[in-house]
Amino acid sequence: MQRKHLPPDRLVSPSAVMALLTVFTPVLAVVLCFLIGFMLLRSRDKETTSPTSPGKTEGAPKADFRPWVDQDLQDDTEIKGNEEDDGDWVDSNEEEEVLHVPYSPPAYPEGTMLERSKDFYTLMNQRRSVRFISPEPVPREVVNNAILTAGTAPSGAHTEPWTFVVVSDPGTKHQIRRIVEEEEEVNYRQRMGDKWVNDLSRLRTNWIKEYLDVAPYLILVFKQVYGILPNGKKKTHYYNEISVSISCGLLLAALQNVGLVTVTTTPLNCGPQLRLLLKRPANEKLLMLLPVGYPARDATVPDLKRKPLDDIIVHI
Repeated sequence: MQRKHLPPDRLVSPSAVMALLTVFTPVLAVVLCFLIGFMLLRSRDKETTSPTSPGKTEGAPKADFRPWVDQDLQDDTEIKGNEEDDGDWVDSNEEEEVLHVPYSPPAYPEGTMLERSKDFYTLMNQRRSVRFISPEPVPREVVNNAILTAGTAPSGAHTEPWTFVVVSDPGTKHQIRRIVEEEEEVNYRQRMGDKWVNDLSRLRTNWIKEYLDVAPYLILVFKQVYGILPNGKKKTHYYNEISVSISCGLLLAALQNVGLVTVTTTPLNCGPQLRLLLKRPANEKLLMLLPVGYPARDATVPDLKRKPLDDIIVHI
């Protein structure tokens, strides 16, 4: 085959090619820079919107992120079981029947009932969240009895899904304080958002938790997301968080009854570290931390008012 040759007038000279490159080089550079910038922005958006691992919340959109709900003390070290595909769960048929016995609680005359109800309300209405706690020693048996009272709470299918870790060792208390303050500073500065921080500012709270060192006892309340039987099988704990929360309410009442004070704290993002520090098993998840002791002599509390009965009750 013979090669076809272009006529001389249709050949592009090298000088013309160079001229074209000179004209288009700035345009190509601009387009290339635009493409690179676009790719970088896309990659940054993916990092921001992708689900973060438990405990990492900086990338969540402020408008939608509610750490007290969405990130509620998440524990990424938790073992997540599935009853349907995990053969290690106990079958309800394996459990023994529960005997039913007569129940006859004390009966009071109406006058006594009214008096007792008023006395108990008066006692509980004195309860306040106290952040200034005395280092004065508290009898350990008193705390034990308060926890026994908490253990009388109802629970789903009577699974009693709670563990109360009582810490009095100064070194361990200080490690707890270090973990909590480190995370709480991040919470106040980044995770919680301006509205939450502003709502707390009138109560004069911040990430400094001196009471974690000072209080004679720290009670860390863990919920058991499932039970572990002696034979190693797992047991479903129904409504475990609600059950443990009710138990905490009884604990607060028991502490108030003996003249001790506390402040309910839910240290956001501290659960995994505290669980590992206290050597708790993977089926337990931190729900609440309570410093317990006598009030300091110079203790103060915000002058808050509680809602009247008409604002909290509905008769039908």
